[in-house]
Amino acid sequence: MHRAGTLMIATVVAALALACSRQSSPAETQAGSAGAQSEGPRAGASPAGCKDLPSADTLKSLLKQVPGESEAGGLFSGRMEWAAIVNRAGELCTVAASTDDRASSWPGSQAIAKAKAYTANAFSTDALPLSTARLYTLTQPGHSLWGLSAGNPFNPACLETPDHADHHGVPICGGTITFGGGVPLYKNKTRIGGLGVSGDTACADHEIAKRIRHDAQLDPEKGEFADDITYSSADGASAFTHPLCANTWRNGQKIGEEAKASGY
Repeated sequence: MHRAGTLMIATVVAALALACSRQSSPAETQAGSAGAQSEGPRAGASPAGCKDLPSADTLKSLLKQVPGESEAGGLFSGRMEWAAIVNRAGELCTVAASTDDRASSWPGSQAIAKAKAYTANAFSTDALPLSTARLYTLTQPGHSLWGLSAGNPFNPACLETPDHADHHGVPICGGTITFGGGVPLYKNKTRIGGLGVSGDTACADHEIAKRIRHDAQLDPEKGEFADDITYSSADGASAFTHPLCANTWRNGQKIGEEAKASGY
């Protein structure tokens, strides 16, 4: 199992290194990121722990604050979210909901937020941040990481009622989510964990996660847009493209709408 996990992560890194790196907007891959993979571990890399990560109270405060910064789009403008944080080792540190009555946010999004946090941390490095939004195209049939979503299955022991969401009996929940809402967290150019947000469209979830990371001063070295969500209609198609969602907004601008169903 360890060998299989190592091969999967190696495949992710190789696919990212070969993907298009043209930069013409803040939402595209930062210049030089693929080459940075050869730098190796950074000296003084952060030990696993939760002390450098936002507390539950801070996370809830940010969840309530950031939707008011500008329109986030989606179904609820990012105001009905769950959020979870894991540390560098993937251990669950914090869970919060933006609503005072946790059950009024989608109960199913509690587990998805935990899995997004795990995914963002698990497939990012100190040198190359990778939001879960950027995994979408890579993991579709016919692409190089098809099947990734079956890796690191979510531990059902992490399923809790809304009022006991932060009472987890296992250190690592796992889960692999390949749509928007998960971002890695950084301090002093080192990855220290991951943040997952769920409770709206995947596109709105990404906007809220990105804002929380920035306001908590936990952006990657190359800034808040280093692993931003990309859309083919706005940025051109790439290996990192994410589909439009209902009422899609990015960085305060309306991008578009999810495609309507056809043929059924």
